[in-house]
Amino acid sequence: MNQKFSPLFKEFKFANGVSLKNRIIMAPMTNFSSHEDGTVSDAEVKYYVRRSQGVSMVITACTYVTPNGKGFPGEFAADRDEMIPSLNKLAIAIKEQGAKAILQIFHGGRECPPELVPNGDTVSASAVASERGGSKEPRALGEEEIQSIIKDFGETTRRAIEAGYDGVEIHGANGYLLQQFFSPHSNRRNDRWGGSLEKRLTFPLAVIDEVKRVVEEHAQQPFIVGYRFSPEEPETPGITMDDTLLLVDALAGKDLDYLHVSVSDFWTAPKRGVEDDRSRIEVINERVGGRVPVIGVGSIYSAEDALKALGTGVPLLALGRELIIDPDWAQKVESGREAEIETKINKDAQDRLVVPDPLWKAIIHSPGWFPGVE
Repeated sequence: MNQKFSPLFKEFKFANGVSLKNRIIMAPMTNFSSHEDGTVSDAEVKYYVRRSQGVSMVITACTYVTPNGKGFPGEFAADRDEMIPSLNKLAIAIKEQGAKAILQIFHGGRECPPELVPNGDTVSASAVASERGGSKEPRALGEEEIQSIIKDFGETTRRAIEAGYDGVEIHGANGYLLQQFFSPHSNRRNDRWGGSLEKRLTFPLAVIDEVKRVVEEHAQQPFIVGYRFSPEEPETPGITMDDTLLLVDALAGKDLDYLHVSVSDFWTAPKRGVEDDRSRIEVINERVGGRVPVIGVGSIYSAEDALKALGTGVPLLALGRELIIDPDWAQKVESGREAEIETKINKDAQDRLVVPDPLWKAIIHSPGWFPGVE
């Protein structure tokens, strides 16, 4: 190994005692490749196996906690106990390669395509449609339904424990249900679940409390609980950076094992709410102040990119698109072959890269999403 890059391969230990062999994590990425019944496909398992050898931890694509939370075609399910063997199949495949397996748990809320949820009944914090083109106005959730979904996050955590995962990541990012409750755009409630910023935090924090309660009750060994969030929204009203710093304070007080920022570029500066030339991740990491580890992510392609990002003080880095482009990224850097890293998608390399057909089609037909796709 080039000693210059040795900081990327230092062991990391969470406060709960779980150790990671290095600082490189596979970010959660939807792959659209599960079976119609919600079970994990063989193609999906092979895709994860191909990418789990060099990294220290793999965060899976999101899995839905309740039938009306399914956000994507080909998304795998964790909403009932019958799914535990399917979940276990993926956990074993990842762990056999030497990586920790983290199940990302999720409800899509108003972003769920109506054709994927029972009776087309999409739900959210309030009856406010997403600003995406063609979006349907969702139905506002009632009190009992909210309580039920909180319990569903807990039940899915129990299934993750029984299926052999090393942890869960609560998906509070990318405009999905937990973010919908926190956002002033999608949450116009005036009960205990909305109104002030503090009340808009009630649902995400209740989900965290339930997940941690279930871990305390069911886990026989240290079990990781992380939380992912998006720092800003483009909508007006919408989440601004100063809102997010208050969210971060609340999350840092919940004894989580990590916070995972969801941005497409590590170095993007705040747009609204904070005047700061530094990246949003740097601002967030400073606010956290070491209370909980922060995972940085976003357009980290080369070893130099990763080293520069780690140099900001963020202890862990997640690679997403780069591990699709080059599944051997970590092994190449660790063995001193960082110059061999591929940083653009090779359109002729689907078989070598072990990418399932639905994901490959999405990549090839999405200009600008991946380097090399014009």
